[in-house]
Amino acid sequence: MIGTIANILFIILFPLFFTGCINRTKSFWGGRQGPSLFQPYRDFVKLLKKGAVISRTTSFIFAMAPSVTAASVVSAALFVPLLGKTSFMSFDIDFVLFAYMLAAGKFFTIIGAMDTGSSFEGMGASREAAFSALVEPGFFIILGSLAFIVNASSFSEIMNLSSVSPDLRIIITVLSSIALFIMLLAEGCRVPVDDPNTHLELTMIHEVMVLDNSGPDLAFIMYASALKMVLIGSLIANIIIPADLHPLISAAAFISIHLTIAALIGTIESLLARLRMTHIPQFILYMNSIAMVISAVIVLYVSGGLR
Repeated sequence: MIGTIANILFIILFPLFFTGCINRTKSFWGGRQGPSLFQPYRDFVKLLKKGAVISRTTSFIFAMAPSVTAASVVSAALFVPLLGKTSFMSFDIDFVLFAYMLAAGKFFTIIGAMDTGSSFEGMGASREAAFSALVEPGFFIILGSLAFIVNASSFSEIMNLSSVSPDLRIIITVLSSIALFIMLLAEGCRVPVDDPNTHLELTMIHEVMVLDNSGPDLAFIMYASALKMVLIGSLIANIIIPADLHPLISAAAFISIHLTIAALIGTIESLLARLRMTHIPQFILYMNSIAMVISAVIVLYVSGGLR
């Protein structure tokens, strides 16, 4: 019961704090005091209090898209092991439903952007769809490979690598963490895939898709984006954290890994520039390449070619 309450509070409160940590890290590297860690909460509440300005050219799709997107991401969070490596729901092949719940939210964000009739938002929607399609194969290859090596098919069991030999576990952990971090940058629309602070229409991806959203709709989109990054970060944390740790130590390590990821994202955004649009697919395909390496290593190990 306590773990369930803790996970509910984590889903509700932590995503915006995660964003605050990223912004504070960027301020640190820029030599500025920067906004408070809790500024995203203030922005979220401020947006909820504002009214939404909706174009006359849009239909009901534009009005419902932000709410459906947020609901889809929250629903996906039910299947991911969180604090204490426990999830709200667990069943065979639940990671497939997780992936397609995120895809459903992405789909409504895309059609919501296209519903405005804006050429810029249509351009961003096209880019978002293309890059998400490149991420999906790598994710399934990684999860399928882990499911094969641990002989399990649900998130909670797949993330338990205690039955894997120590040497193979280290290789899988390092490679999977790198690949999933690339997925986080792509799905979270962060540098070097996208720049959340840019206002140049020709280089924008996610931000150009939500130019017409305001008020509560924009708040839901902001929260859903932050929660999606936290969920992918949770996958990384679950792969790294051993299953036999004490629940309190595991929860502390879980939060620490998320804070480390936030600091790493902020550091990357401070030291690197966004890639050229033509180079972004190549960067995302690194994830697929690493996923194939993970699959090959597991096959070699099982067949006896790697000891």
